[in-house]
Amino acid sequence: MSTEFIIGTIIGLIGIIPVVIQFAKWVRKRHNLRNLMNKLVDNSLSTKEHKKVLMLMNVKLLPIGKRISSEYINSFVLNKRGKEAVFTDLCLQNDWEPTKELCEMFMNGDYPSIRKKYWDMKKVHQKEHKSAPKKAEKVEAVQAQPKGKEVVYLSGLLEEQFPECFNRLTTILKKHSVEFRLLKGTKDIWCKDYMPIQTESGKLIQFRYEPSYLKGNKEWEDSRSDVKEVCRQNGFEPVFSNINLDGGNVLLCSGRAIVSDRIFTENPEYTDKEQLVKVLSELLEAEVIIIPAQNGDMTGHADGMVRFVDHDTILGNNRSDEYKYWTNCIEKVLKDYNLKYIDVPFFYSYKDSKHPDHAIGVYVNYLEVGNLIVLPVFEVEGNKDDEAIAAFKQIFPDKIIETINFNDVALEGGVLNCTTWVYRKDS
Repeated sequence: MSTEFIIGTIIGLIGIIPVVIQFAKWVRKRHNLRNLMNKLVDNSLSTKEHKKVLMLMNVKLLPIGKRISSEYINSFVLNKRGKEAVFTDLCLQNDWEPTKELCEMFMNGDYPSIRKKYWDMKKVHQKEHKSAPKKAEKVEAVQAQPKGKEVVYLSGLLEEQFPECFNRLTTILKKHSVEFRLLKGTKDIWCKDYMPIQTESGKLIQFRYEPSYLKGNKEWEDSRSDVKEVCRQNGFEPVFSNINLDGGNVLLCSGRAIVSDRIFTENPEYTDKEQLVKVLSELLEAEVIIIPAQNGDMTGHADGMVRFVDHDTILGNNRSDEYKYWTNCIEKVLKDYNLKYIDVPFFYSYKDSKHPDHAIGVYVNYLEVGNLIVLPVFEVEGNKDDEAIAAFKQIFPDKIIETINFNDVALEGGVLNCTTWVYRKDS
């Protein structure tokens, strides 16, 4: 073996060392992102630990110019989502194109299905208007319920578990001569979800109450109220339906109903979605409008996102502050049903490690009964209370607006619409 050959070989090896090092770093980077992705969908980890994983991902993403927004990190909740669902959500909400390379970095393989969904969403966005109104507008409200006197029902547990909130609310109801009663036989305070839906003709429809978000946790499963028993104890005789649907996911007004697409995952036995919507429409005596649920929202309820003002108008969380994928989808709904959308304030900024799924900042979860609106105000750092009050006074100039601090309840994941059931009885 000649000296020249040996020297050449050594020089060649020295030359490829940087390449090998870079390749090793590249492999390690990809491997680390895959490991972090596995941790991100690990249900044994806490929400706080999941957020730490997302922050670590941001460090690994720096060399390729990608970033996970702080808004996404702060609001992240895994629930029961799998890896593909979480990665799709990451791409949609952080405006990443899920290229083959990116899929392999996170998922250890190419996922054309994610890419198709991403581009479908992009196409919708390009077709719709990108601007959203900043100010609330004056509109005429239309009563959605059948004629008769309205009574506000509350779970008896609200008085027992949250006496200060209960007293604040009932004081307002008494002030405006609104009749209220306490429900017997309930196992939690969220009576909107397990009580029947009253159609505009006055009929009561009792849906099956077996939400997936209560499953897998014995304490939560034990807190699920028996709807038949609650109706029996309180003297209601509804029509029972086998459709699995929470009352907080149904908004009714003037022949229309808004329901989030969570209804499809809650009723997998209905393989034909159109048939499920048709049956639901017949039960509710209304045109059913399906809106997208928020990814990561535990309940997927419509009443945490939007509310009816009248047949052609809804109000909802300010779209300029919402996730892109959600605003893209809701814009399509507005166009398809010729709906007007009024933006109202909300905020995600409040943090409480003991209550990661709180509803602090959700103004749209108000109580409306007759000529009265009871609006939650949160009185915490970063709140938009004054903005919200001004907006509601402008939207509902002929209604009485009362404000209430309902934070003790809101920390548990719901506000006023969740804890009240308005029943219109025959006058």
